[in-house]
This record gives sequence, structure tokens and C-alpha cells, in this order.
Amino acid sequence: MGAMVALPYLDAMTPALGAMRHRGSSEAAIDKTRLVTIESVHGAAGSNVWGASQNLWAPAEVGKTYTHATESALMPLDPYRKWLTIVSNTDTRMAEPFNAPEIGGDHFRSSAVFLTQSHPKQTQGSDLFAGTSLDQLYAKRAGQTTPLPSMQFCIENLDQAGGCTYNYSCAYTDSISWASPSEPLPMIRDPRIAFDMLFGSGNTPEERASRRETRSSILDWIGGEVERVRRSLGNGDRQRLDKYMDNVREIERRIQAVEAHNRSGEARALPDAPAGVPDSFSEHMKLLFDLQVLALQTDMTRVISFKIGRDAQNRVFPESGSNQPFHPASHHGNREDRIMEFNKICKYRVSQVAYLLEKMKSTIDGDGSLLDKSLVIWGSPMADPNIHNHRRCPLALFGHANGALTGGVHLKAEDGTPMANVMLAAMHTLGMNDIKTFGDSTGAFAL
Repeated sequence: MGAMVALPYLDAMTPALGAMRHRGSSEAAIDKTRLVTIESVHGAAGSNVWGASQNLWAPAEVGKTYTHATESALMPLDPYRKWLTIVSNTDTRMAEPFNAPEIGGDHFRSSAVFLTQSHPKQTQGSDLFAGTSLDQLYAKRAGQTTPLPSMQFCIENLDQAGGCTYNYSCAYTDSISWASPSEPLPMIRDPRIAFDMLFGSGNTPEERASRRETRSSILDWIGGEVERVRRSLGNGDRQRLDKYMDNVREIERRIQAVEAHNRSGEARALPDAPAGVPDSFSEHMKLLFDLQVLALQTDMTRVISFKIGRDAQNRVFPESGSNQPFHPASHHGNREDRIMEFNKICKYRVSQVAYLLEKMKSTIDGDGSLLDKSLVIWGSPMADPNIHNHRRCPLALFGHANGALTGGVHLKAEDGTPMANVMLAAMHTLGMNDIKTFGDSTGAFAL
């Protein structure tokens, strides 16, 4: 058994990477924009007519001088407005029913639409058909020289086989990443699995389990190598390497602590979840965000998709200040008090992204931060969940995408603008200018 741990970008690598570019070899990691796509389900309270009038999602002002309403779901992200591009008033009509048998099935096809902007075929069989997703189109361009062309993560239990309700396969509900119109990709829920993909030792699950039982950390296997590398680095690189190794060790320690607690026999809030999955939504999000940042920082992958919920779920989020299950809370009946109750959950769930943005902002990548070098797309293919509609869907972009986005702006689309127009513009931001249409796009939205 052996072990291998990737390194972050160090100044000492600059001459070698410069020589690679000079020889026409693949570009260095610092030149490639990283892509993170995050899907939230059930829309937002601000997509309801009354919620929109209260600016519970989109600000009242358009442009750079906007202000968030106090109860806006985006308010927790205001410290990162320099990197924030809000795009409001776009529609995901490909998630709407096209014929009578599809009416009512919005929860069971929406996720498949988010990154494909294509209408899924209604089937419970193997003849799936949606579209190739944006993240996978980019992975084919930017991910073929990395160890992992892309990574897919999720929070909720998504490994349900067979058919879901309204004659839709659960495959449509369980993934947002489609390698082809008929090939949804599996998503990683367990932080331990993701950690072993990035830093594991051993060639089989049994060997990796044996290593975990006999060694306290993956870093114990490479201590000599780390010290030899460290001696050859300058002071700045040494500090960067030490911080990175500390992060790896801390994440591994947290995973071990979660596993130990969940195997202790104490009652769990999520009794059917793997031992590596925290019962706390916030802790689970943070662990997966930490792993994603390490994967991007080390160029193990440049493309990540993250599904942070499953449609029609009844999970309760006590940290939000609401004791209402998510799905019932979303059916607020247009009552103002219940819309505000649902907004508590929405605001809490959106606030989790602040942890990712702070980690990316504080992670140095060449001559800037990882957030400067990345594009993060956060959105929902549903708008007002009370009536299962897909008009005025919440959507926001984060990061500067290697200078392609300025940030700090609210852009409001004209009525009837497809979200696919923004996705097409995002692909152009990522350098895929040869793609002229995507889903039901009518043209690239001006970002």
C-alpha cells in the first residue's frame, strides 16, 4: 500500500509551469477557471409574488448600488458582494409540464433541468433522456488533464433505485450532472468517500479501512516526503504548505470524530445515513465545502457540482429558527406569516454558502485568491414552490472567473428570459464561446 497527496500551487512551481506553457503544453492550473455549481431545491420565498414585493430574494435596485432587504435570503452573503452577481427574473420553463400526464411532477424532473436546461423524458425505465449538463460540458474541455475530470457531491440520501412519483425515474431527482442526455452521474454524500478519493491510501476499500485502523492520519505516511519538499521551499511557500497540511489533517480529524460518534450507539437524527455523514446539516455542508476547496486548490479537479437537497424532502432545520419540515413549509398557501416562516429556512440554507466563499477567498492561488479564479453558480430550477412554478427562479453567481466577471451587481432580466440564457453566458465566461445555444436559450445574457 502507498499514499499520494497532491500539493497546492506554490511559487516554486512557477518556472516549471512557465516552461510547460512555452512548450505548448497544457496550461497551468492557475490559468484555468474553476467551476462550482450548487443546486438548491424548492425555490425561494422571494419568488412568490408577495415575497418578491418584500425583496426576500432580489433587491429592489438594479445595478451596483443595490441594498439587501433585512430579511433577504442573500443578506448573509453581503460581505462577499464584491464577488456576487445577482441575476433575477429568469425562468426555467423546461421544468414545466409539457402535457397532461406530466402535470404535478415538477419535484421529480426539476433537478435534471437545472444544469441541462432540457426537458426530461417522462419514464421510469432505463430510457432516460434529459441533456448534457453545463458542468460536464466544461469538464470535457478543462477537466481532462486533472486526476478527476469532475466531482459530484450531495447532502441528502439520493441513492433510491427505480421509479419516483408521477412516472419519473428517481435518476432525474438524484443527480444534477449528466455526462450525456442518457447518463446521470452518481453523487458523493459521505465525506469519508470524498476524502479517500483525494487523499486515500491503498488500492481497495479493505486496504483503506485497514490503514484507518492502524494509522492516525494519511499524513503519517508521507511525513518524510513532506519534510524533504519543505526544506527546498522559500519562506512563503513553507507557510502555504504548512497551512495546507494542517487543513488536510484537520478535515481528516473531523471525519474521524463524526464516524466515532455515529458508531457509538447513541441515537442519530439521521439513523440511515453512513457513519461519515454528520447529523448536522451545517457540519455536513462545511465538511464537503472543505473537501471541495482542497480538490480545487490542488487541481485534483476543476469542476464540481453540489446538490444540497432533494425535492419533496421533509427535513427540519432547527438552526434556521423554524421547526417546520422543509417541503410542507414551502407550501405556504400565500399566507404572509407562512411565507416568512419558509424564508427563515431559505435564508439559513443560503447562508451556508458564506463558509465556502470565505474559504475560497482566503485560499491563495497564484497571483489571486481561489475565489478570484473561480465561477460559482448557485440557483434553483423551481421558483414559487407553493404552486410548483418555475418563473422568477433564484439565481446568483459568485467569483471573478479569472477576470471575466466584475461582481457587485444586481442584473434583472426582461420578463420571459430563460435561465438558459444565463447558463449560456456562463459557458462563454468559461471560454466555451463556440457553444451558441443551450437548452431553450434565446441568446447569451449580458453578464
